[in-house]
Amino acid sequence: MKCNVGGLDRMLRIVAGLALIGLTLTNVIGVWGWIGIVPLVTGIFRFCPLYVPLGIKSCGSGCDNGSCKK
Repeated sequence: MKCNVGGLDRMLRIVAGLALIGLTLTNVIGVWGWIGIVPLVTGIFRFCPLYVPLGIKSCGSGCDNGSCKK
């Protein structure tokens, strides 16, 4: 699995995912908040399957060899 999610994109995904899950756990929003698992997982693993067919890489030059610089 090649890396295609970079720094800022990764941080935003993790924060948004945690926020949605937190809001769901505190009953502020309904069960739809569990969709926060998707950005959280894609941020953690630095891979977004939707980016592949769209040809998007937000990790810049660090993912040229198939793995991101950490």
